[in-house]
Amino acid sequence: MKIHHLRSATLIIESQDKVILIDPMLGAKGSIPPFSLVRFKAQRNPTIDLPTNAPALLEKVTHCLLTHSRTFGFKPLQHSDHLDAAGEAFLIQRNIRVTTPAKDKAYLEKYGISVEHGIEPWESIDYLGGKLTAIPAKHGHGWIHKVMANGCGFILALPDEPTLYISGDTVLTADVKRALTEYKPDITLVAAGEAQMDVGQPLLMSMAELLEFIALSPGKVIANHMEALNHCPTTRKILAERLALAGLTDKVLIPKDGETLVLNSMEL
Repeated sequence: MKIHHLRSATLIIESQDKVILIDPMLGAKGSIPPFSLVRFKAQRNPTIDLPTNAPALLEKVTHCLLTHSRTFGFKPLQHSDHLDAAGEAFLIQRNIRVTTPAKDKAYLEKYGISVEHGIEPWESIDYLGGKLTAIPAKHGHGWIHKVMANGCGFILALPDEPTLYISGDTVLTADVKRALTEYKPDITLVAAGEAQMDVGQPLLMSMAELLEFIALSPGKVIANHMEALNHCPTTRKILAERLALAGLTDKVLIPKDGETLVLNSMEL
């Protein structure tokens, strides 16, 4: 299995002839308004461009997993850091087959996206010769998650590949812990940027939760969702320093934008 980290939560999973795009934010630097105006510097998003190898990697994409997209079915509240206008255009023009939480299926189809599967929480479906299971995600602490696009994470089990848990945008919950202990994924991929709006508590795991998630993970952890959005204060450097203090450095991979990780079950 190859994991190509593009930017923030956007990545590509490659397994033989199966090439799966995750949460496509594909627009140019600055193509999305700031997500914070007061708490953090009011910088347009994404704050960086896609890596130079992104076009060649995107040419190979055959499928897409969307962890979440809509809030109240209102297009201006779509979570564009996981599906922006350029990402939509890519999916539509290439007729890419999408799997997403069931609650988002009709919303995405309304805009011309081809949704192959709308998957319910804890549902497992046959997927590309293997299995895909939806893990509930809670997008924020306190009241703010009620107005966010709560979606899901995915346990992806492809033939002859390590099992991968993609957390999606979530805080640490009983459901997330259940996924780690019950499914025992070989690799976990966690959103580590500690995103925050101008009001409310963080939308992602706090540093303490993130370290607990890493400690609970049975295998290697890949940290993403950093250094591309103006409301995510946790950087790769900050995370690396905290991992060193916690004695968890060897367990975590922090890919650079455009970096490819080659992961083999026998080496994990």
